[in-house]
Amino acid sequence: MSDFYRVKRLPPYVFEEVNRLKAQARARGADIVDLGMGNPDLPAPKHVVEKLVETAGKPRTDRYSASKGIAGLRRAQAAYYGRRFGVKLNPDTQVVATLGSKEGFANMAQAITAPGDVILVPNPTYPIHAFGFLIAGGVIRSVPIEPTPDFFVAAERAIKYSIPKPIAIVVCYPSNPTATVASLDFYRDLVAFAKKHEIFVLSDLAYAEVYFDNNPPPSVLQINGANDVTVEFTSMSKTYSMAGWRIGFAVGNERLLAALARVKSYLDYGAFTPIQVAATAAINGSDDCINEMRAIYKRRQEVLVESFTSAGWEIPMPKATMFAWAPVPEKFRHLGSLEFSKLMIEKADVAVAPGIGFGEYGDNYLRLAVVENEQRIRQAARGVKRFFETADETLHNVVQLKKPA
Repeated sequence: MSDFYRVKRLPPYVFEEVNRLKAQARARGADIVDLGMGNPDLPAPKHVVEKLVETAGKPRTDRYSASKGIAGLRRAQAAYYGRRFGVKLNPDTQVVATLGSKEGFANMAQAITAPGDVILVPNPTYPIHAFGFLIAGGVIRSVPIEPTPDFFVAAERAIKYSIPKPIAIVVCYPSNPTATVASLDFYRDLVAFAKKHEIFVLSDLAYAEVYFDNNPPPSVLQINGANDVTVEFTSMSKTYSMAGWRIGFAVGNERLLAALARVKSYLDYGAFTPIQVAATAAINGSDDCINEMRAIYKRRQEVLVESFTSAGWEIPMPKATMFAWAPVPEKFRHLGSLEFSKLMIEKADVAVAPGIGFGEYGDNYLRLAVVENEQRIRQAARGVKRFFETADETLHNVVQLKKPA
């Protein structure tokens, strides 16, 4: 397998190692609290499931569906952008339904990337933002994840010293993994930057509805002229706890979306029609289920921050997402995030995502997902406290194991 060109371009997937250790621990009977994968544990809304059941099992809906999404679903997404962001979209030319935002990103990379093309990608960031382009034959240049002036300084430098010139810049706010939120002022500067350098903006807005204050995260498409250069990706996975249903959207620039739709037409027939019908019912329905989801995650984040801080691990309260971006405790920082993640499974019975899996600049952090209930999060904190109480002995043993024979 290692001889295949595209596979050779992919580094080892560090999360596989953590998952393997987690599985081994569970096989030994350990009760592992899993804060690793951002896999929602909440149920999908009842009325959405009922619509799925009502629609499934009929000859008309069991047939191949539409690759770019059924018309009703695309209209619903366009209406959502109008309500939420004040952005007018043409559902026929500016909305494509995808099999989750991850597939949308990967196929957009396939659609627009020629071998050797350069793409500017935040570091750390969600892996598909970089690997989608690597699989497509592209080259990645890193920019900071924080939406500050330093972002543009680094991006200017990357453009100046990249041959060929970058074709696109990726952004993700609220950020997975750091939970950072961007402002409209940042997006205004970003659109101006993209137009100045004649590059595209690919925005991941999967966590648009998972926020914890009175400032809903904006869309870059709210900026005048953003449609000229931008495609934005959203997802049903977190907003409606429909991760396994695989429904997301790409919206914005017509030329880019036509390219995406063309590639998708060769690769898939779209999601199962009853799933698309149910997704339409979700978007067009009441926001009560979204408000409930948001309140649950906010409370879990508060419990995580409070209980882990009491256990001796200070974690900043995130403004958005279902994740906390937790610094590796000083005492363990020299080990790196992967080795510390392994110790968390072994010594605390807690699984987390090592920051190195999101890029080398994430190695001093861990991503913790609040996908367990409050009781389980407190259980995780107790495990962390036990682990920290024996930290000196643990570190001594680690040093001894690493000494040459």
